[in-house]
Amino acid sequence: QVQLVESGGGLVQPGGSLRLSCVASGEPFSPFSRYAMAWYRQAPGKQREKVAQVYISGGTAYADFVKGRFTISRDNAKNAVYLQMNSLNLDDTAVYYCNRDFASPVMADYWGQGTQVTVSS
Repeated sequence: QVQLVESGGGLVQPGGSLRLSCVASGEPFSPFSRYAMAWYRQAPGKQREKVAQVYISGGTAYADFVKGRFTISRDNAKNAVYLQMNSLNLDDTAVYYCNRDFASPVMADYWGQGTQVTVSS
């Protein structure tokens, strides 16, 4: 059974921080250590977009709009990927999802429920 379980979202003021977690299970993620993983987000009325990815090597890459503010990491022993988000701003409001690292989010066949991040004063 394929599962992606995201957590850690919430309501935060501009400038605040949140740490998102995701646990992946099922055949598409096995073994977890062999797959690059990514965080995506979808704001109301907008397309889903990639935020950050972490490679098999542990190397990382970020979208320009989060570079220097967000940090992605992984724990292969727990099949988990994390997103530390600092200096949040209003534009970061979205539902955040994790998944394998696809060239485009439309390539994914399954998604978890996501976790809502709301930045508001």
